[in-house]
Amino acid sequence: YLYSDDEVRQLLQAALLLPSAHGLRGATYHCLLGLLAVAGLRISEARNLRTEDVDLQEGILTIQGTKFGKSRLVPIHSSTCTVLSDYASQRDRFLARRPENFFVSGRGTRLDGAEVRRTFYSLSRKIGLRGPSASHGPRLHDFRHRFAVETLIHWYRSGQDVERRLPILSTYLGHVHVADTYWYLNNAQAHFNSGHVCH
Repeated sequence: YLYSDDEVRQLLQAALLLPSAHGLRGATYHCLLGLLAVAGLRISEARNLRTEDVDLQEGILTIQGTKFGKSRLVPIHSSTCTVLSDYASQRDRFLARRPENFFVSGRGTRLDGAEVRRTFYSLSRKIGLRGPSASHGPRLHDFRHRFAVETLIHWYRSGQDVERRLPILSTYLGHVHVADTYWYLNNAQAHFNSGHVCH
């Protein structure tokens, strides 16, 4: 599923309204989902980010112990750094300390994967991405698909040699083999050629 910009905005706005006894939950999910949308991370990589892995001065995330056991550096835009910095300040004030994990629960612990998925499904239903009782629909992992396809479409639009640049995207996403990234290339080509692209 390729989220539109409007769907991403609706999800982020709905996240800010999540009920929370301490006011941190909405900020956590707003920031987490926003990062997934702009950085192409796997949800496990975002959940496992340690505070020390997030260098907001340099705009670099260090992704440790990825799906294939390799670490990588992920550059992020200055606007993303600003949002992450604001969240970190709010988080640290709430906890009265600097936690080990960057994204935390209301107890200051690492986010639970099952709870993250349940919360995402709830937000998706709230904005109409899923039916009230639907068991299938857009997934967290689809943020990663959107990032990859939009990157490729941007390269097509700017007249770049997409196949030559594919190893860059492959490295950024943490794929072991460039061949693993070709699925996105085919998907982007289809959208670009049809004129039906995500915005």
